[in-house]
Amino acid sequence: MLKSTTRHVFIYAAEVVDDELVPSESVLTLDIDPDNEFIWSDEALQKVNAEFERLVADAGGSELTDYNLRRIGSDLEHFIKQQLQAGEISYNLKSRVLNYSMGLPRVVANEGEA
Repeated sequence: MLKSTTRHVFIYAAEVVDDELVPSESVLTLDIDPDNEFIWSDEALQKVNAEFERLVADAGGSELTDYNLRRIGSDLEHFIKQQLQAGEISYNLKSRVLNYSMGLPRVVANEGEA
């Protein structure tokens, strides 16, 4: 099965059937943040899914290859980093993975603290 995995994005050339991935040459399945490193709002997830759909549509005439899937995954990683930097998502400090792979979290000091 053709797939691309980055730190926060898994893309499979497959469809989910009875909770199993079944290889497909016409369907891509996206798994966002499988380690739950971030706290997501529904709106933030919808934005990632919309960006995924846009990237897939832009590559519509291209052959389904490992390289093309990796490129989409890499572009989605950058998109997620932009969301983190914009404050649309935040690190999940209760995650089993605390490596701050997209940069150190922002800490806002309380008023009166220096």
